[in-house]
Amino acid sequence: MPFTALANGFASCPEPARLQSICDRLGPADVQAFFSRWMAEIPTPLTATDRAAGYWWELSMRQVEVSRTLVFDDPRRARGFMEALVADNIGIGRPEEVAMVFARQVRTTTKGIFRTRVFGPGTEVKLEFRYKRSRVKQYLKDGRALRIETVINKPWDVGVLARLEHLPELVAKARAINRRLLMIERAGQGCAIGSALFERIHQPYVREGHRTGALRFGDQRAMALAGALCVMVHAVSGFTNKSLRGLVAGLLGTGYSASQMSYDLRRLRLHGLVVRLPRSNRYVTTPEGIRVAAFYTKLHRRILGPLLAADAPPAPLEVRRALRVLDHAVDERVIAARLGVVA
Repeated sequence: MPFTALANGFASCPEPARLQSICDRLGPADVQAFFSRWMAEIPTPLTATDRAAGYWWELSMRQVEVSRTLVFDDPRRARGFMEALVADNIGIGRPEEVAMVFARQVRTTTKGIFRTRVFGPGTEVKLEFRYKRSRVKQYLKDGRALRIETVINKPWDVGVLARLEHLPELVAKARAINRRLLMIERAGQGCAIGSALFERIHQPYVREGHRTGALRFGDQRAMALAGALCVMVHAVSGFTNKSLRGLVAGLLGTGYSASQMSYDLRRLRLHGLVVRLPRSNRYVTTPEGIRVAAFYTKLHRRILGPLLAADAPPAPLEVRRALRVLDHAVDERVIAARLGVVA
């Protein structure tokens, strides 16, 4: 099958599904056959008698790397995209973010250094974060593709036994880590919402014969709900009233009861932002919920917050200058209209 190479990967091929199926054929039996073939050639201290008695080597996994490569249609914009991706996900190495990506609990007793490392040779930018002995690295491959590499240095970090027979399970979990990382980044990069969705959640809404309250942008409780959903958005088993309530209460900084959380969960559900899992008291965020939560949070924290405080440092100097010009122009209009404050 013809293909175009990309360093140690594939840039393109006419049948990507078939190529993936060929790559997926590699399994424990192939690795064991390779090992056995060379063990028959390499001198060992164990004799045929030892082997007949049951003494021999058994393979286990010390380091397994599973990668995913996304080739850009327009490589000219690849660098700008990567820089924006790093800026938006600089906190991916925090314990709560790592817990979502790896789908593992991170406690105060969990060993490891939780941080985001941004580095690279020359002008190339790479992003890396760790969980225990394992790590995830993201970078541009030859300036043409986004590469994600999950390296498991100890299988038990993700709950997998180390024997070779467990290789398929380990590969599946590493691929899930790559997939969850992309989901988190996609939610942050593409969170703009249409006017119809914005208007719908901004006013009381009737659904399933029930009327629910609005989720207005700027309302303290609605903003706290959005921030909490951003944290819980990729919880693999969903979230409960109790787990979400603690996050909302922390963002509000005031008391927040279980009944208030129940009411807000009903609001979120009737607006189509969360769904309840069958036969359980757990919820997951819908695609619309992901976009709304990220849009509300990013718009408030990255645009409105800095702009409302843009008349003083650390706001950029050009923004402060523009605001002074605007203030001066407004003052002149007030004076010209004879609307000045009477002494």
